[in-house]
Amino acid sequence: METRSSVFANPKPCKHLADYKLRHGLSGYKFLQKCLKTFPNGKTSIKMCETTMPKCSFCSGIRQGRLFLCLICSSMSCSDHTLLHSQSENGHDIAVDIERSELYCCSCRDQVYDLDFDKVVVAKNIVDMPSKTRDSVVDGLMRRSSKRRRLNSVVDLDLIRSKFFVWMRGRRAKSCYPLGLRGLNNLGSTCFMNSILQALLHAPPFRNYFLSERHDRETCRKRSSDQSCLACDIGVIFSAVYSGDRTPYSPAQFLYSWWQHSANLASYEQQDAHEFFISVLDGIHEREGKGRNSNKDNGDCQCIAHRVFSGMLRSDLTCTTCGFTSTTYDPCVDISLNMDTSSFCSVDVANKSVRPNEDTGRSTLLACLDLFTRPERLGSDQKLYCQNCQEKRDSLKQMSIKRLPLVLSLHIKRFEHSSLRRTSRKIDWHLQFPFSLDMTPYLSPSIVRNRFGNRIFGFESDEADISAEFEIFAVVTHSGMLDSGHYVTYLRLQNQWYKCDDAWITEVDERIVRASQCYMIFYVQRMLYYKANEDLSCTPMPSRRDPFVPIAGCC
Repeated sequence: METRSSVFANPKPCKHLADYKLRHGLSGYKFLQKCLKTFPNGKTSIKMCETTMPKCSFCSGIRQGRLFLCLICSSMSCSDHTLLHSQSENGHDIAVDIERSELYCCSCRDQVYDLDFDKVVVAKNIVDMPSKTRDSVVDGLMRRSSKRRRLNSVVDLDLIRSKFFVWMRGRRAKSCYPLGLRGLNNLGSTCFMNSILQALLHAPPFRNYFLSERHDRETCRKRSSDQSCLACDIGVIFSAVYSGDRTPYSPAQFLYSWWQHSANLASYEQQDAHEFFISVLDGIHEREGKGRNSNKDNGDCQCIAHRVFSGMLRSDLTCTTCGFTSTTYDPCVDISLNMDTSSFCSVDVANKSVRPNEDTGRSTLLACLDLFTRPERLGSDQKLYCQNCQEKRDSLKQMSIKRLPLVLSLHIKRFEHSSLRRTSRKIDWHLQFPFSLDMTPYLSPSIVRNRFGNRIFGFESDEADISAEFEIFAVVTHSGMLDSGHYVTYLRLQNQWYKCDDAWITEVDERIVRASQCYMIFYVQRMLYYKANEDLSCTPMPSRRDPFVPIAGCC
């Protein structure tokens, strides 16, 4: 990454795909073309037997995740067992996603692109179109493609294919889909980036800030000659996504800027979506914080990242000998919640069970929040110095929320690492989460009053200025194994859920969202959620409008 142009180079071709084509040519593609099923909205999938439910040949389970069909033996594997299939069958590396008809390398555990395969899929779509429509589309595509002969052939076909699918979905998308729903192309294991970007693009106060051009890219004083500005590049994405164009967008410039900001993560390998989220907010803070009150340690930073996402946690350490309590406050842009609540006593708190059902592997978000704010007895090796006793004592630690942010980001700890056992695992438990969330029970006044009763004095805090009632607007999910998998975002716009799977945008039922393996959940204050629904429309918003609503304690 010494030169700027390196980011726009195509990823290195998959050697397993090259070996497959060398041995089998295009015969597998041509045979598969007969099994392709096209839909009026432009989507293409693999036609399966109507009497048999597709399922993985290894786990024999009917999975909600993606299934892949081997191009050699037609064996079906889920995302957890594709690598096992390629290891057990020599040369069986290339498969196809039956839901999206896209190539997948089982050994690389990543989506792969091939010009010849794309030609087969596009040709099938054109053949299945009505004759008059087919003729007009083919003529239009030929005219546009002839003007781009100097472009790289893969990039050219990708653009043609994107415009073709958008044309297929055009009238329905333009009339029914809210503004801002636009797919993001996968640039090589970048689903982690696309999933977080979709959440950021639809976080109401964050969106309003950039659409009202509060961060002026033309006169950005923070841009330097040797490093790009993440805030500027996010502004570019906002302009593109809310322009009304439905063609899938490639955030290549943003990826390059993020690589510069996080050099240790600069690669085509899959990254953790939560780490990416934190890294992006830090990058925005570093640039936007200059020239303002950039001290984020006291929670008063005025950069847009902290004005929207930053809250304040309270930590109380109580000496078990004398009862002395020391309190500290720490700003946070998200709250990480433990899913494994198996050690949590089966008690009833506010008429809701806090112990998950171990037989079915289920937990609830409210149980996770209860566990987060529950007093924890520190071990004997964690004795802390008591100012009153003047020596180290056993103590109890209890967390609570002193100040809520405008947008509440909850991170579910699905990846568990044991340094003692040197093992890692993913927790696949289902998590039940509400669409409307009242955070009052987890605020510091509620927690402390529950501890001491009504004798506690009143609070001089500012959390009452911000509503504790939130509405969900985005869910980032992870499917697959610990060291591989796929991120997808579900967006709730105007009380309708949409699945953002890289370049694909589809309407889904809320039952699909509730059944997903949530990894990050984004809530926004209820007032801002309803105002955002009023502002959303199918026409672009005026560029000079300033819909960022000043909130007490925020602006």
